[in-house]
Amino acid sequence: MSVYDLALFSLNIRFGLADDGPDSWRHRRHFFPVLLKRYPADFYAFQEVNDFQAEDLQAMLAGYRCIGQRKPAPACWQSNLIFYHPRWRCTEKYHFYLSPTPDIPSRFEESKWPRQCTIGIFNHDSLWVVCVNTHFDFAETVQEKSARLIRTRLSTLSVTEPAIIMGDFNTSPDGHCYPIFTRSGPAGKAAASKDESPFKNIFQPPFPATHHGFTGKADEGPIDWILYRGPIVPVERQVVRDAFDGHYPSDHFPLWVRFRWIH
Repeated sequence: MSVYDLALFSLNIRFGLADDGPDSWRHRRHFFPVLLKRYPADFYAFQEVNDFQAEDLQAMLAGYRCIGQRKPAPACWQSNLIFYHPRWRCTEKYHFYLSPTPDIPSRFEESKWPRQCTIGIFNHDSLWVVCVNTHFDFAETVQEKSARLIRTRLSTLSVTEPAIIMGDFNTSPDGHCYPIFTRSGPAGKAAASKDESPFKNIFQPPFPATHHGFTGKADEGPIDWILYRGPIVPVERQVVRDAFDGHYPSDHFPLWVRFRWIH
């Protein structure tokens, strides 16, 4: 039996085109090199990333590789990026839309914005892991459809676990989409196979709130999650509340977790 530690960091970075005054990206970007150094990770998942933010992050995470960026991208485009340490090799990668036609740019009719999901299968020595990064829309019906779509996609992969889902879900675990992930089967029904095993949250109830609107005081529920399944267990986890001269890297708090992988 061998043990391996696996660290992940997830954050809705707040899109850089927003006019946030002193909390605009041009001011916040200087916090990130220190933040990322404080919380080293095998995988960094960022949601709501504009292209110029992606370029900044790539410069900060020198040596890391990245999946999930669409090039060329439409104006105002936001990506869900997964940066991965060079010790890992990406063997498969997928980018799709949370919509009835996921392989072309589109959205569910009730969605305010076109939402996306990025999936990568990664290998290091004899270890494999599936990483998912996504950002859900606001309507509950859309969130349910999006969760089912992701679970269905995961069931088709060549590697199905261990798997880790990171993202901004715009709802708390009390929402209707959460059981779709955390109960057996892609629709929350009895699992037909091991490949459809349920996910667990890295935190226990009461789940910590994560959105704070640059105030440092959480004003919404736990809308950012890290879920996992398979032969890994979280041995250290944290809602990162670090501030820099009274300002925050984003309007969301990052999540950081270290898994111990026993097999």
